Amino acid sequence: MSEVKRGRGYVYSIQYHVVWCVKYRHKLLTGEVESKLKELLHQIASDHQFDITEIETDVDHVHLLMDCSPQHSIPNIMKALKGVSARLLFKEFPHLKKELWGGKLWNPSYFVATVSEQTEEQIRRYIQNQKVR
Repeated sequence: MSEVKRGRGYVYSIQYHVVWCVKYRHKLLTGEVESKLKELLHQIASDHQFDITEIETDVDHVHLLMDCSPQHSIPNIMKALKGVSARLLFKEFPHLKKELWGGKLWNPSYFVATVSEQTEEQIRRYIQNQKVR
C-alpha cells in the first residue's frame, strides 16, 4: 500500500501508472540500453523529488508506477522523464539515433492512470510481468 505522506499543510497519497513507447515502436530497449534507461529514470525522479516504485520495460515501451506530491504535474514529469532520458541515452548510445527517423527516441504521447489502494497490487504485478509474456 502506498505510504501516506505529509507536506506543509496537507496530507497526500498520489500514485500514477504511466506508459510510453519508443518512436515507431522500434525494439530498442534491450541489454545495456534498458539497464541505463532504468538507472536514468530513477535519477531523474530523484532530481525532481518524486519516486518510481515499480519500473519495467518491454523492448518497445516503458511502464512506471510512481509516487508524487500534489505540486507535481503529469506533463512536467513526463517532459523530464522522456526529454532527459532521450538526451542522455543518445549521448551514451549514438547508434540509437541512426535507428530512428528524425532523431526522436520517444513517441510524443503517453498513457497515465491514477492508482488506488484497491488496484495498486494488481498494477504492480502487471508492471513486473511485462517481460514474462
